[in-house]
Amino acid sequence: RTAGGLDRAAARGRAGVSCAMAMSLRACQGPGGIRTACSKASAHVKPLGRLGTGYHFRRLFGSSTCGSGQHAAGSAVKEQVQRRNAYPRGLSTFRSAAISTSLAKQDVITDHPANNVTEALYQKIGANLHRRPEHPLGIIKDAIFQYFEKSAPGQFRLFDDLHPIVSTKQNFDELLIPQDHVSRNPNDTYYIDNDTLLRCHTSAHQAELLREKHGNFLAIGDVYRRDTIDATHYPVFHQMEGVKIFQPADWEGAGKSAEEFAKDDLKSALEGLAKHLFGEVECRWVDAYFPFTEPSLELEIFFNNEWLEVLGCGVMQQEILDNNYGEGYKAWAFGLGIERLAMILFDIPDIRLFWSEDQRFLGQFSPGDLSTKFKSFSKYPPCNKDISFWISDAFTENNLCETIRTVAGDLVEEVRLIDEFTNPKKGKTSHCYRIVYRSMERSLTDEEINDLQGKVRRVIVDELNVELR
Repeated sequence: RTAGGLDRAAARGRAGVSCAMAMSLRACQGPGGIRTACSKASAHVKPLGRLGTGYHFRRLFGSSTCGSGQHAAGSAVKEQVQRRNAYPRGLSTFRSAAISTSLAKQDVITDHPANNVTEALYQKIGANLHRRPEHPLGIIKDAIFQYFEKSAPGQFRLFDDLHPIVSTKQNFDELLIPQDHVSRNPNDTYYIDNDTLLRCHTSAHQAELLREKHGNFLAIGDVYRRDTIDATHYPVFHQMEGVKIFQPADWEGAGKSAEEFAKDDLKSALEGLAKHLFGEVECRWVDAYFPFTEPSLELEIFFNNEWLEVLGCGVMQQEILDNNYGEGYKAWAFGLGIERLAMILFDIPDIRLFWSEDQRFLGQFSPGDLSTKFKSFSKYPPCNKDISFWISDAFTENNLCETIRTVAGDLVEEVRLIDEFTNPKKGKTSHCYRIVYRSMERSLTDEEINDLQGKVRRVIVDELNVELR
């Protein structure tokens, strides 16, 4: 999964692997961001982001190659969510502009057995990077909205302040996500309790907005997923959801079936969006599968001499539309990752940079300017540490990465498996992971990295039930 949009989620491939390889390994993410099995893979397509990982070696403390150089919801929030589901109200009730003050830590990080939200993640809630017009994410958001406003003046409403805490009903059930779908697993999703969570995708608001009779809308916001660590993975990123609804007069007047009309309009709109953002690029469509659309499609563009995935979309499942907006209509929906587009358009190499307040980064961007190419202001050396351990049956890579993030935060650039083997006599499996530490703002010292690595070793033994080697 990457900075949003169409994830090659569990593919765990680096950004340079082909789409065919990634999809054969795992899954892709649908219009709103939920990862789903994909029906077709295009060879030689470079997935845009949220890919990554590999991992193993054999040191107790790890070989070090450090260099120096220059350059909420508790009961109160749960009641709010349930009350809003029962009595639809204005969207201003749940505005993220006030999240940082209205969501107390005890409402998000609770003692409920299902709660797996970390302190570091809680601190990201309410940052609203997408609402800052000078920020790369805000620039992309505004460019997309301006495209739809220009092509259909006054027809699309933009929602950029929807509350990130939603119910499992909103996030999964209303979108027809199967009960056994991988995205429901706490290994992938941040739960507050059994019934509430930090949204995994902006599609969590789709049914709600349809019930409020918003015919055409764009919804953007921060979404949260437990995932691996590398330059394109981060536990919080941003997505945009788009929906457009048609009436019988629309397709009858065109002499087409409802599905054909909606599909053709969808393709036209999104090819136009791709050219608005990337210039006169060649576009192609790939068949896909998402639970909430049928038919489902992915848009790929030929950019910088390679095919890149851009977004997922499709004709909305009729059941979703009938249950929430009303019968007799047809609709399309799409979803895309904002970080993904920004990294491609602006040549931003590391997703952690979006969270930097360093003016050497932010000062390179201007509202409304899509032509900026990021210029690296420093290249600090990495520090590699390897760690080996016997895994337990309950071990997961996501849990390992979450634990390492909790200890080292954004100083961790990558975690990857570099070796694994099974001892046939003991019936035990060993993994060795390489942890790459690198600051974007300064050189790291052996002393501080050794201290962090020591903490990582102690914590994974305590929390992950592994045996160090």
